[in-house]
Amino acid sequence: MDWDAFFAVHKDLPREGPGSDRDVAWALALAELPEGASICDAGSGPGGDVAALLRAPDARVLAVDKFESFVAQAAARYRDTPRVQAVVGDMGALEQLNSAPFDLIWCAGALYFYGIEEGLQRFSKALKPKGVVAFSEPCFFVDAPSERAVAFWDGYEAGSVDAVLSRVAAQGFEVLGHRAVSDAGWEAYFQPMEARIAGLRDVADARLREMLDICAEEAMHWREVRKETGYVLVVARKCEATS
Repeated sequence: MDWDAFFAVHKDLPREGPGSDRDVAWALALAELPEGASICDAGSGPGGDVAALLRAPDARVLAVDKFESFVAQAAARYRDTPRVQAVVGDMGALEQLNSAPFDLIWCAGALYFYGIEEGLQRFSKALKPKGVVAFSEPCFFVDAPSERAVAFWDGYEAGSVDAVLSRVAAQGFEVLGHRAVSDAGWEAYFQPMEARIAGLRDVADARLREMLDICAEEAMHWREVRKETGYVLVVARKCEATS
């Protein structure tokens, strides 16, 4: 990965993955968090979901990302919001953070870096008893996805929605609900990125042009296969026996 070129494209984008405020509101309604809940936005990027998470009554939100530039953007974005803290950290070791354990771990489009099994095992360590995790996971919406749809995930073995839910339950979580991330949520990610790409085309060197092409292709690829594949957003509660 050419990280300099990557951040030239992604710097100051409003979000770093598909999603919407409606997704967050739906998840919060299912989670039924206590007043003053402790929420972790794991793999937060620049904090695109933080404002929606703050709609939980008196909640405190810790935004965690491994990239300093994203954390700096989130910190600047919410500098005047005492209920928000942004830190550089490993979302696979959230239990080591001072704010842990959490009532809710929100993870938009990032849990799959670990896979459902390892990711939920790691998150479980940072959740309170009966805490809730909400995450979006690659999946197929059709029984026989095309080669093009399979290729969208670049080697990640996405499964059906039912398979995702079964894997979550096998890790000791009660599934409270699930739904597909909407097309609008995907466009909320891709459209600002495409505007950035258009603005950089005339000034890009060869390295940056290659990254612009990669990012532009991702958006076009998704639009081609969006009826076959995407993210399923899962909300699940940790069972008491889960550790």
